[in-house]
This record gives sequence, C-alpha cells and structure tokens, in this order.
Amino acid sequence: GCSGELNLAPRAYHSGDHEEIDWILRRMHAQHVVQGGGGPVLAAGVSLGGNALLRWACEAGESARGSVDAVASVCAPLDLAAGGEAIGRGFNRLVYTRMFLATMKPKALAKLAQFPGLFDRDRLMAARDLYDFDDVFTAPLHGFRNTDDYWARGSSKPLLGAIRVPALVVNARNDPFIPARSLPGPSEVGSHVTLWQPAGGGHVGFPLGLPPGHVGGMPERVGGWLAHHLSSTRAQNTAHG
Repeated sequence: GCSGELNLAPRAYHSGDHEEIDWILRRMHAQHVVQGGGGPVLAAGVSLGGNALLRWACEAGESARGSVDAVASVCAPLDLAAGGEAIGRGFNRLVYTRMFLATMKPKALAKLAQFPGLFDRDRLMAARDLYDFDDVFTAPLHGFRNTDDYWARGSSKPLLGAIRVPALVVNARNDPFIPARSLPGPSEVGSHVTLWQPAGGGHVGFPLGLPPGHVGGMPERVGGWLAHHLSSTRAQNTAHG
C-alpha cells in the first residue's frame, strides 16, 4: 500500500507479515542467484519491515540460509504491544498517532471501495489510535482475532532464539516509539543474533557530528556488519568445500 498502488487482494500488510517476506526473498534468490548466477543475498528491514523480517527468520529457522546469508533489523518494534502503547500516549499520540492515521485511514477506505463490506467503515472512522485501527482493520483482514492477538503473534521478540542465520538487531534506547524496557537482552536471543542498543539514535535517526551533522554512521555500521558476516560465511563455505 505504500507504493501508491493498491494490491488486488482483500488484505494490506502488517508488522508480522513473514509470509510476504518469505515470498519476496525466495523470488529474489531464484532470480538473482539461481537464474542470474549472482552472488549472495543480504536483507535489511527498517521499523515495521525490520520486525517482519525477523519474524520471517524466526519462522524459517535453518531454512533461512537457503534464501539469505545474513539479515539486519533497524529500529523495529520487536514487542508490538509495548510499541503500540508508547505511540498511543502523550506527545506521540498528539503528533505521530494523528499523522499515521491520516495516511492509514484513506488507504483502508480505498481497500473498502475494492471490497465493499470488508470491515465496518464507521468503526474505522471512529478510531483514534493504532489499537482501534488494528482492531477494526489490520487484525481481522490478516487472520487475527483482535489487536491483542495480532500484537502478540506478530511480535518477533519472543521468538528471537529460533533464528539460525546471522542477524543484527539495532534499537536505540531513546527511540520514542519503542520503550527501552521492552528491548531484548542477551539472554533472550540465540547465538546467531547480535544486539546493538546505543543510548542515542531515536527512531532511525542516529545523527553524528556537529549541526547540521550527518546520518551516515548507522547505515555504515550496519553495512559493515553485514559485509563482515558475508565474508565469514564465504570462508566457512570455502573451508567446507
């Protein structure tokens, strides 16, 4: 829905949409590696996409290595309930919740025009936060009972120990959308997961230097981590070969 063109199905997207991630990565691997003779595949997801990518890695387990060599998640809401609560209160509610709903409601109404009766229009228009929006739109359209069910089953945090491909999980501890208390600790992830939780950075910000500064540090570090693990994977494959 973010490309400017609606899909043709009675659904949209959601934070735990690992089935779509699986389809994308399998297609990329088939076209780039198998048919095109290309090199390895690295995947990075930002914010909502980061959680969906990690959910895919959790579900895929050992088979993830058949599609990617390493993954990285940047500022993802790993605990959707904690993130939803943070966005729904105080300054976030006054500014960001209104901004999100101002873009999400028209997309939902366009989907309703495609499929009349898909959901309750009046309930959608009455939604004043993401919890209400997800309860009338996101959850039922994607097979969840309600918002609580969606946020619980869509969160990657409880399943991070199942990841079997190198994964970098980046979260700033001052992210206004993601409470630091909700971030996973080393004991909550498996050996394949690297946590990077700097004190500052906000939500996909990570500014460096004096004003006006720059935002190159985070992508450089994430890219460097991915490149390092790619080199390690190649070395292991060469040794085993």
